[in-house]
Amino acid sequence: MAGFLIKRLLQAIFVVIAITLVVSFAIRLTGDPATMMFQGGGSMTQEDLARIRVALGTDQPFFVQYLNFLKGLVTLDLGRSFTGGTPVSLLIGNALPATLLLAFISMAVSIVLSIPLGIKAATAKGKAADQAIRIFSLVGLSFPNFWLATMLVLLFAITLGWLPPSGMSGPASYVMPAITMGIILTATNVRLVRTSMLETLQSQYVMVARAKGLSETKVLYKHALRNCAIPLITYFGLQFGGLLGGIVVIERVFNWPGMGTLAFDAVAARDYPVLQAVITVLSLMIVGINLLVDIAYGLVDPRIRTE
Repeated sequence: MAGFLIKRLLQAIFVVIAITLVVSFAIRLTGDPATMMFQGGGSMTQEDLARIRVALGTDQPFFVQYLNFLKGLVTLDLGRSFTGGTPVSLLIGNALPATLLLAFISMAVSIVLSIPLGIKAATAKGKAADQAIRIFSLVGLSFPNFWLATMLVLLFAITLGWLPPSGMSGPASYVMPAITMGIILTATNVRLVRTSMLETLQSQYVMVARAKGLSETKVLYKHALRNCAIPLITYFGLQFGGLLGGIVVIERVFNWPGMGTLAFDAVAARDYPVLQAVITVLSLMIVGINLLVDIAYGLVDPRIRTE
């Protein structure tokens, strides 16, 4: 087991290094942040640019800058923002809880919707209810998240005036972002729950439970759902990692003060430290979730440890 853990941990470290290296190189292709500071007025000389580059640390070779970033990552010192001088770790600390909270709420919405819909589709296989749920799933998968978000804003915020159009101002402001992500996730999860339940309902222990005279609700939710929960929980965990990356666009549409908005602002300002830190933190979380799933698989199934 120790060898398996070490192998998976080394793979995770390699992935993080590869991601941060590519990101660090790619964001420097967007332009010189020193020149951005002179936009909007003011004269500029080569000496001025040189002084700014020295102050920002962008005068150093790329690999020196990258190694300094890795050292800071280990010590949780992610540098300072180019545009305001604020410590990047403070910006991340303010934005990350908002993103995680929205992700958890969206995931909860998806689970609450997808499990009963998936079970209903499985028990009504081939019937009208099953067809309607599968059509809903297909339609949900076809909607781009930014389009759905825009339509919700037009309907509930502008036309009806029921909900705030943007920002994080209270419980009402969570509704539209969570529904946007929740519906899209539900469209995928319904199919997974339906498939898992169809396989489980053919098992002998389900037939025995029904033969004992148990109610259909107990058979479905106490016996069948419990036995197909392991693959569902695994998939939901991996999906949560992907959700952290996909939520970026939704945050921008709703002006949500999370990691996505922070990343967009950093791109516009060519704020290398902030953008590099945002992508790195999200990557670490996604890699960490996948690592935990791999470890869980290794604990449950010894055969996986030899792979």
